[in-house]
Amino acid sequence: MDNEINIELNDQVHSLIDAVNNFFPGTVTVNFLGKLQSGYVRHDQSQVVQDGKNIMIQIADLSAPNYTASHELLHLLMVLRGFPQVFFSLTTGNADLDDQLKMMGTELYDIVSHFVVVSEQRKHGLIDDEIEAMYMKGVYATIKPEPDPVDDQMTLRLMTLLDAMVFYGDRFSQVADKLKKDFPISLAAAEKLYQLITEKPTDSPFGLRRNVVKLFKAFDEQMKQWALPPLHNTEFTTLTSVLSKRQLGLQVKQLFEVFHSELIEVNSNTRAYVGFNRVDDQNSFVLANPKGEQDNPEFFQEIYGKTVKALFDSLKMPYIERK
Repeated sequence: MDNEINIELNDQVHSLIDAVNNFFPGTVTVNFLGKLQSGYVRHDQSQVVQDGKNIMIQIADLSAPNYTASHELLHLLMVLRGFPQVFFSLTTGNADLDDQLKMMGTELYDIVSHFVVVSEQRKHGLIDDEIEAMYMKGVYATIKPEPDPVDDQMTLRLMTLLDAMVFYGDRFSQVADKLKKDFPISLAAAEKLYQLITEKPTDSPFGLRRNVVKLFKAFDEQMKQWALPPLHNTEFTTLTSVLSKRQLGLQVKQLFEVFHSELIEVNSNTRAYVGFNRVDDQNSFVLANPKGEQDNPEFFQEIYGKTVKALFDSLKMPYIERK
């Protein structure tokens, strides 16, 4: 690429690139595009692009290359080391709405993942006072102070402030007064959500999945309280299952309930069947209807009678075995 430039990354980031390449069968590289320096850090400054067997982390803002590259590498490392992922196998039939739901579902999932990512970045000295100041500039580049009466940006404010609470962690008190003054309503809501997703730690694949589901549900509750449209991530977004060896050997009907969805399965363009986890009601797999629009009792019986492992293997649906 003509607009690619060379930036020297520090040793900590190079060791992360090596760690990712140890897990990944192809090659992972970091590329810098353009010369933009906004002076803040934000998570939309980089993207992961897969090209055949190789992955490129493309960074479009050079304000804090070591922070931005390490952040993306750690997200990748989590997936490669067996943390749950989100998948989108359903469509509402409206491409713009789909994109918005995918973006928000991914953002909520990322917020919980940041407990792991940010903790690792801090451990390796990749977040310091300067990065914290740039992060706060990024918050204000994303959201404007709340007007009275509030506007339609409350969803974005809530996500941004909740992520800030995860980022600052026990240093949040240093920025709390300023945020409270500018975002009194959304910060109060973010504090409630933060309390909920820190009741139990995000330090394992199972812990991450549990807290993502809790956030999906609690976020929608908050949307309803503000009379804003809920995101319905428990139905729209598929989240990797984390199951014990015993659970994998059980019949599907013992762990999941399969419902005919109002939404469409992306590949077959037929109304989808969604498999919900009986414990937390989270979308755990999506099936195309083999008979088009007709319900087929035999199909249900066949699915319910399989073992969980056999079903997931036949769907090529990733799952994580809980140790």
